[in-house]
Amino acid sequence: MTRPLVLLLLCCSLLLPMLAEARLPGPVQAVAPGAVRDLAQIRSSRELKVLVNQSRNSSGEVQGQPIGVEYHRLRAFEQYLNGHARDGQQITLKIIPKAKDQLLGALQRGEGDLVAPGELLEPQAGHAVSASDPIRTDVPLLLVGIKGEKRYTRVEQLSGKTLALPNGSAAGDAVSQINQKLALLKLPPVKIEWVDPTLAVEDVLEMVQGGIFHLTIVEQPIAERWGKILPKLRLDRQVLIGEPADEYWFVRRDAAMLRASIDRFLATYKVPSNQDAAFLRIYRRLYQVHYPLARADRQRLEKLRPVLQKHAETQGMDWLNLAALAFKESALQPNARSGSGPTGLMQITPAAAQRVGVDNIQNLDANVLAGAKYLALIRRKFFASPKLNERERMAFVLAAYNMGPERVQGMRAEARRRGLNPNQWFFQVERIAMEQVGMGAVSYVNSVNKYYLAFDRERESLEPGDQKVALRK
Repeated sequence: MTRPLVLLLLCCSLLLPMLAEARLPGPVQAVAPGAVRDLAQIRSSRELKVLVNQSRNSSGEVQGQPIGVEYHRLRAFEQYLNGHARDGQQITLKIIPKAKDQLLGALQRGEGDLVAPGELLEPQAGHAVSASDPIRTDVPLLLVGIKGEKRYTRVEQLSGKTLALPNGSAAGDAVSQINQKLALLKLPPVKIEWVDPTLAVEDVLEMVQGGIFHLTIVEQPIAERWGKILPKLRLDRQVLIGEPADEYWFVRRDAAMLRASIDRFLATYKVPSNQDAAFLRIYRRLYQVHYPLARADRQRLEKLRPVLQKHAETQGMDWLNLAALAFKESALQPNARSGSGPTGLMQITPAAAQRVGVDNIQNLDANVLAGAKYLALIRRKFFASPKLNERERMAFVLAAYNMGPERVQGMRAEARRRGLNPNQWFFQVERIAMEQVGMGAVSYVNSVNKYYLAFDRERESLEPGDQKVALRK
């Protein structure tokens, strides 16, 4: 081998990790190939395993009504395959939700036959996958802010600003390119805040509208779809965020027959004119998060902090979880009333308070004590398993606080039966809740989670230095 060729290969090997690191937060994992399942094996098994982005924007049903952008297309593909079955054997879809940045690795390991991300997704080096013909072509990325705040027209104006992005966002590469341009101009780079993994793209948009995050970047179809639900969002179309890209489905490289069937199907598929009907009807009724740290709310939280911290510490929980729940339940108003039922800051019922031995829940201290003890009781009795991490444990406790622990345990059992992770509420067990009881309970847990994350981002200012609470998420 000649010396110039050796040097060229060495340079390439050094560059590849740098490119990978620019795309996703965290190291690229080595992926072991799994067993091949092409169309013949899929027909024989009568099951097409579809890996979907766990984002509710991309996939999902609410009490039998489709809300995910890929739902109609996947069901139409199911019908297409069954309409072309020579032996009459029917194929059914098995939907497998995964985090966006895990989809292609799971495909290569054989955990699914098809990836339908519903967003822009580009394979990493080493992913032995094949893209379908484009689902959409020339999809641009849009800068999204909130109406009333500064509008941007040039990327240079983003210098020094912070963008909130969900893991796996296609904007990661685009921001790297913008920062290269800013570096040449000797301007500070754009900062990326990779958000908590419990948040998908639609959650980030909701938090932008709520003023918790200020800016994000998403694909134009996603921004326009959620703009119909979140009217305070502002789309800065004049800012050029990278080059438009195409959106695809993906299969294994060695699943040639499945790939050919997908391309034949896509050539004739037409998006239904009413595709978003259920999405618009369901989400327009949902609670939308507000900024929980406006001046008046921050002042109320400061007054309430001692009692929240006292009872949270006694029950072994993070006081900001209590604060987030109180903001959702009563907007931090200790005198909130709801007839003869839920009462006070924590909006706890007299029956629940009596269950943990607390009376006089009209009193602030007793109300918080009852709420904290009841949450701790649910956690201890139903969700003490070491298989649950603390964030998921709290999500299950909140779901049980809202609709009863026995019902939540039944949902976990159904999730296990369906091949979902029974120890993960977000994007897993919540799918069962969406199907069985609708979006109310899911929205409730998500809202409290977002308020917790908003408070946690400001923890340093909310906890005076001499009174910091050791417990963390």
